[in-house]
Amino acid sequence: MQKLLLLGDEAIAQAAIDAGLSAMYAYPGTPSTEINEYIQNSKEATELGIYSSWVSNEKTAMEAALGVSYTGKRAMTAMKHVGLNVAADPFMNSAITGANGGLIIVAADDPSMHSSQNEQDSRFYGKFALIPILEPSNQQEAYDMTHYAFDYSEKYHVPVMIRLTTRLAHSRSGVLRRTSRIQNPHKLPANPRQFILLPANARRQYKDLLKNSEHFVTESENTGFNQYIDAADKSLGVIACGIAYNYLLENYQNGIVPFPVVKLGQYPMPKEMIKKLYQSCDEILVLEDGYPMIEEMIKGYLDTGKPVHGRLDGSIPRDGELNPGIVGLALGFPLTPGSDIPKVVANRPPSLCGGCPHIYTYNALNEALALYTKGRVFSDIGCYTLGALEPFDAINTCVDMGASITMAKGAADVGFSPSVAVIGDSTFTHSGMTGLLDVVNDESNVKLIILDNSTTAMTGGQPSAAFGRIESIVEGLGVDRSHIIVLNPSPKFHEENMAIMKRELEYEGVSVIIPRRECIQTATKRKKNEIKIKTVAL
Repeated sequence: MQKLLLLGDEAIAQAAIDAGLSAMYAYPGTPSTEINEYIQNSKEATELGIYSSWVSNEKTAMEAALGVSYTGKRAMTAMKHVGLNVAADPFMNSAITGANGGLIIVAADDPSMHSSQNEQDSRFYGKFALIPILEPSNQQEAYDMTHYAFDYSEKYHVPVMIRLTTRLAHSRSGVLRRTSRIQNPHKLPANPRQFILLPANARRQYKDLLKNSEHFVTESENTGFNQYIDAADKSLGVIACGIAYNYLLENYQNGIVPFPVVKLGQYPMPKEMIKKLYQSCDEILVLEDGYPMIEEMIKGYLDTGKPVHGRLDGSIPRDGELNPGIVGLALGFPLTPGSDIPKVVANRPPSLCGGCPHIYTYNALNEALALYTKGRVFSDIGCYTLGALEPFDAINTCVDMGASITMAKGAADVGFSPSVAVIGDSTFTHSGMTGLLDVVNDESNVKLIILDNSTTAMTGGQPSAAFGRIESIVEGLGVDRSHIIVLNPSPKFHEENMAIMKRELEYEGVSVIIPRRECIQTATKRKKNEIKIKTVAL
């Protein structure tokens, strides 16, 4: 069989292609972005007619994938952990509707918050929804689990979550491919009311989900993804979840651990396997890259006074991602020589790219706001969030996608004026449009700045759903056309832009300013591609 060198994200994408995927939907978000990118760039996926799309947000992605499953075909959606918050409504309800064609939700978590607002652990969402969860320890498992997840989904008619973390998503390893499977034909649900969540149907199907929970535990006990690895030294038993298993092995020569280990890669938790470890060992150490979910569960249903160590008792730091050094310390090993690497280069905070159009928007905005007290700019998530740093100090909030507009509305509604919201073009269509509709309906005195750089820049330049349509969307939501103003954010127009902003700040009503200039990075790539095309043509 063919062997490929793949990121964890890419291993999941390739497995989905090989497992008969028919459609893939996503909104870009680190560390999940490369899954959909891989499928979109795959010649094989194109030849197989696999539909793949960047959509407006994670909720629409989840719902579109559920629609594919309804037709009997296999579907997948991928998102970062905070994206699962956006998709929570259809995600939770999909556990009750169940699946028809295989349905996978990939949740890529970001412990240590490398590019995120929090460290939330998506396993809790899967546990909350009562659906099976798979957590690979390496790239080969990520590939194999994807095949298994589609089959599992169709066996029990249930969506399946695959949870991975940043290090696995963005590291490479050799992956052995399997024989490809053809796509499912269209086949509507045997129960024509399966996807109708009227209370009578929902109550019946929830009981079915609860019954299946027993089968899910049995699957976890018998799958090869959960293993009880015995050893002679029973002074300690180790539970290693997902990538934490690799960190455990790295602390021992040839990866031979002297203590019994439960390698955990599938949930619900295999209770008998865990119980056996707990009863045979003096103490338990739980290694989880995320929240202390397993640690809490063990203390809840096995607690007989035997020590259970992990994030809750401080054996593992309560925050941040795991690594071999942290695991080693928890096992009693000293820090190895060279692990405390001296800083030879000073840390440099991230900054807006040279020539970024947002620089000139912030310069004009700061000057326009100079006559007012500080703290008036509510912002959002994107590369423009770097406007919070020096030398700009231009924004005052960043909470979640779309919150800039609704937070500015709340402030304006209690007399805080002027109240300014700054949002990117892609974030606006992701979750800002409904907030603007609220602003218009209540005639809140909000000044909205939609930074239009014609792309989803922060995650690598994916298409923006708002491209070429922002003015028509804004006008359609009810903003007065005379207060929808497009600017060219460049030094050449600084005085003109500042004067327009000053005027709109003084206006009592809803105003939308759209600074529009292509992202400097995508412009550079586009020009290079144009030169290549011209060179080939010659």
